[in-house]
Amino acid sequence: MNKFSFAEENYIKTIYELTDAGKKGVSTNDISAAMKLKPASVSDMLRKLGEKGVIDYRKYYGVHITEEGKKHALSIIRKQRLWEVFLVEKLRFTWDEVTDVADELEHVQSSILIRRLDEYLGFPKFDPHGDPIPDEYGDVRVRPRIPLNEVELNGSGQIVAVKDSSAAFLRYLDKVGAYIGARIKVIEKVEFDGSIEILVDNKKTIFMSKDVAGNILIMV
Repeated sequence: MNKFSFAEENYIKTIYELTDAGKKGVSTNDISAAMKLKPASVSDMLRKLGEKGVIDYRKYYGVHITEEGKKHALSIIRKQRLWEVFLVEKLRFTWDEVTDVADELEHVQSSILIRRLDEYLGFPKFDPHGDPIPDEYGDVRVRPRIPLNEVELNGSGQIVAVKDSSAAFLRYLDKVGAYIGARIKVIEKVEFDGSIEILVDNKKTIFMSKDVAGNILIMV
């Protein structure tokens, strides 16, 4: 079995996430932009990962993750999201604080530790940002969800995830009172700029821009 450095695992996870977002052939520039690295450095790493069998890399044809690569990426993502749950539920981190810490913890190689962590947390299905946690076999529970800005006028649902998990965005949601699990109803949609007004938990109204609403995912 191949062993991977932290840097290699970060590449594998990034390539998987770009592919999962709908890119059939991920370019060197896509990876460079996502990881904030120089294209030349990316090309060198891609050759190494191709030799290890986790990607299929041919210059000018893009990068395709292999089945072995997907398996390893899902293992990394599983660890990251379980650690995020642990940090929020047990160590009282806020959801905007956990990503950087979990990114370090996701490289822990002990499979028995991760199984025990999963059991200790009660086998959670979703992380604090609403993203599904793969099980130990790589299976992912996906629930139907749409961006808030696509919910019809007078439509209602529940906030189940966010597309943007940056600390600044999450702090903004905390400030306005939009949180995972909140029940919402769209009470106004502004034709001019796509901004909306929502009622949260039948108590509080919030105005938000089209961009903000587009990064909040709703289960209707």
